[in-house]
Amino acid sequence: MNRYPLWKYVLLVAVIAAGCLYALPNLFGQDPALQVTTADGSPPDERTQSEILTLLADEGIDLGEAEVLDEQYLLRLPDTDAQVRAADELDVALGRDFTVALNLAPATPDWLRNLGGQPMYLGLDLRGGVHFLMEVDMDAVMEQTLSRYGDEFRRLLRESDIRYREVADAAADTEADMVIRFAGPDTRDAGISLLRDEYPELVFATDEDEEEARLTATLTDEERQEVRNFAVEQNITTLRNRVNELGVAEPIIQRQGAERVVVQLPGVQDTARAKDIIGATATLEFRMVDADNFPYRGGDDSPPPPGTERFPERDGGHVLLEREVIITGEAITDAQSGLDTQTGQPEVNIRLSGAGGNMMNRVTGDRVGDHMAVVFKETEIQAERVGDEVVREQVQVEEVINIARIQEQLGSQFRITGLESSQEARNLSLLLRAGSLAAPMQIIEERTIGPSLGQENIDQGIAAVAIGFLLVVGFMAVYYKVFGLVANVALFVNLVLIVAALSALQATLTLPGIAGIVLTVGMAVDANVLIFERIREELRSGTSAQQAIEAGYGKALSTIADANVTTLIAAVVLFVFGTGPVKGFAVTLSIGIVSSMFTAILGTRAIVNLIYGGRRGVRLAI
Repeated sequence: MNRYPLWKYVLLVAVIAAGCLYALPNLFGQDPALQVTTADGSPPDERTQSEILTLLADEGIDLGEAEVLDEQYLLRLPDTDAQVRAADELDVALGRDFTVALNLAPATPDWLRNLGGQPMYLGLDLRGGVHFLMEVDMDAVMEQTLSRYGDEFRRLLRESDIRYREVADAAADTEADMVIRFAGPDTRDAGISLLRDEYPELVFATDEDEEEARLTATLTDEERQEVRNFAVEQNITTLRNRVNELGVAEPIIQRQGAERVVVQLPGVQDTARAKDIIGATATLEFRMVDADNFPYRGGDDSPPPPGTERFPERDGGHVLLEREVIITGEAITDAQSGLDTQTGQPEVNIRLSGAGGNMMNRVTGDRVGDHMAVVFKETEIQAERVGDEVVREQVQVEEVINIARIQEQLGSQFRITGLESSQEARNLSLLLRAGSLAAPMQIIEERTIGPSLGQENIDQGIAAVAIGFLLVVGFMAVYYKVFGLVANVALFVNLVLIVAALSALQATLTLPGIAGIVLTVGMAVDANVLIFERIREELRSGTSAQQAIEAGYGKALSTIADANVTTLIAAVVLFVFGTGPVKGFAVTLSIGIVSSMFTAILGTRAIVNLIYGGRRGVRLAI
């Protein structure tokens, strides 16, 4: 007799209940919102929160709800117009000490959110946002690299008392990258011996045809490629961290080709704002503090002494730094915050590249006891009110974010101590890791998808799913009668489980992903068609109803498994080797295949058993 044990019914009910629970958040929609954080990524204090609420009330901007969520102060607005107005007002009022990010916040009830329910992420083509294709300036990368080598050559030759006349770029019509002119052959031979030991990645050669003693240096092809790859990867890391810091949900930042980077920011509602985010990349410089004028007691407008520059400190005041830059942020390979094992005080552990470590070692060897500063340079878009309008303009911000005493000669690994708190240490490590842009980038392609177009894509996608679903439901109900209705119930549950899985996994739904759902709707009943046709064949051969049901589900299982497993393999291959939209299609197709096998085999069998199981001589409506 066709009866299921109790545990199978319990399993089905549990899976369906969980599916309904995790699919439910998608019915509540999203609210236009603002996320306000301080410079260190924490929510503003209660006083600032109160000032924000008072400011918005004075400006007549309606506010839905204000709460601290995921370490961010979240303000929900009734519509996008109010959202943009509120962002402008807060940008002017709060200044650069706070970050105001536009976003869309799920309107999921608290009780459902506490159970882990979240709506699925929508891709750029559904939610709206901006797409940039950015290109790294490889010429600038090589110029910076050769400039760094030139500075290192000069310093190393000086420290080794090897007389040279000039270190310069090689002529454009030669294969060499740099040329070093010496006072004579003896000094040239000493120089080539020294430089070859220090820089094995370079090819050094002498030029015997010249009257002057000359040495050329050329980067190997492997080193040239490594420099380019490092520049692109460092820029990707920088962009990713800067975008994440501004609270953009589910950004896509990935490499495309040898020197291009794709940046997609879903939910960012205007191109200018997106450019502000992308343009918020920065550079770092390590410089020595002018010991004769530390601490600085001069006025803000006093001319700095020769060989020094005056920079503002982040916490107020100014400091004089030597003009010579020791290293820039591109030499930093890692920076982690931690605690000193002896004193328990916060610190930042820094790791430099080989060349950067050598440079730091040479400069700090004779400067133990002096102070070294970290200069943070950033191009920001600052908002200010001009008349009745809020105007944003590009401003170059330069400030000293840290000054530390050199306790010992530094190398490739050293630490910065004297920090006031663990939060300051974490913030400094973030800036050191993510603040440096290894090479200039330019936007070569820009595409904006407005929220209205995204909503139109959603509407069309839902219409496609609905039409496909209704056509399949109608066919199954007419052709297979009661069994067709059972398959339709399973098909509906299948759609719920797909949405629930996408929400629970926080997978991104794209327009091709909706196409995958539509395809799944048609494929989901394939298993039931195979089962039902097998049952009809058994009935035509004179088998009893109960035996026909048993044979239909039992004998069709291997065929169903073969068909679905091969399709699942194809979906996995698409996910592994595909990019962007192709991955979105593969994700929904994979989830749909697994879900349809569960509902079409286990789910429909449970319903059929409830209707026909245990009834002798029953006539099947199939």
